[in-house]
Amino acid sequence: MSDGDGIWYSETLHEGLRTSFQVKRVLFDNRSDHQHLVIADSVSFGKVMMLDGVTQLTTADEFIYHEMLSHVPILAHGAVKDVLVIGGGDGGIAAEVLKHDSVERFTLVEIDGGVVDFSKTHLPEVSRGAFEDPRFEVIIQDGKDFAATTERRYDLIVIDSTDPIGPGEVLFTESFYRDCHRMLKAGGIIVTQNGVPFFQPKELAQTIRFFSGIFRDATCFLAAVPTYVGGFMALGWGSDDGDLRKVAPEIIQQRFEAAQIETRYYTPEIHQACFALPRFIGDIVASARQGSPLRDL
Repeated sequence: MSDGDGIWYSETLHEGLRTSFQVKRVLFDNRSDHQHLVIADSVSFGKVMMLDGVTQLTTADEFIYHEMLSHVPILAHGAVKDVLVIGGGDGGIAAEVLKHDSVERFTLVEIDGGVVDFSKTHLPEVSRGAFEDPRFEVIIQDGKDFAATTERRYDLIVIDSTDPIGPGEVLFTESFYRDCHRMLKAGGIIVTQNGVPFFQPKELAQTIRFFSGIFRDATCFLAAVPTYVGGFMALGWGSDDGDLRKVAPEIIQQRFEAAQIETRYYTPEIHQACFALPRFIGDIVASARQGSPLRDL
């Protein structure tokens, strides 16, 4: 859309709400067999990446989302060596995970090889050289198919998916989560992208409902990402070890200091606080665990 103030790119992910970015120029615009990808240079949020009209990240605040999906589970676990990311072709999760020298193998499964290619060219500030790390392996395959057939096992699985529409929809199903459970080593953790509960309560509730039937510990933790309008973003958490999200603050602090990583959002204090849920989000989680109908949300 153009007006007297220049070009504006809008999304309408949430019913009744339109959000727009004022854009200085479009850097990339392409339709693949899987999705419509746009990268634009915005006035206030740096580069904006959109898939099928839905904002995926901005370079101004991507560090919040990527740090929280990476450092919270890694430091809670304490001994992560093998990491699988499904989605995440922009390389942002890879950049954060590979800050940890303790990680020995990092596998990225991405359905669209074009996402990886354009990210290397147009979003190098997000991946920050991660694609060249010798621990990094890229597999171009549907994540659901990979999960259903692989014999590999992981300490941490990160589902860095789009919203449950289009190609990303299969990554929110019970069968997919069961395959992820099978891929986890004993004591492993899965974390997921579950949208903004204020606008997308059913997305979070569905994941928690499925997780509750698969993992001994099923909940979510939170991050505040300005790009994702609506307040806190929910990041799903599943593990068979219920003690991992209750690790003592002093141990998290020790692990953080030992890792010698630099962060802009994550701190050991944030680590402890992110599992404290506002009442309305806690109610979504509790209702989902009890199997309440999604239509009631």
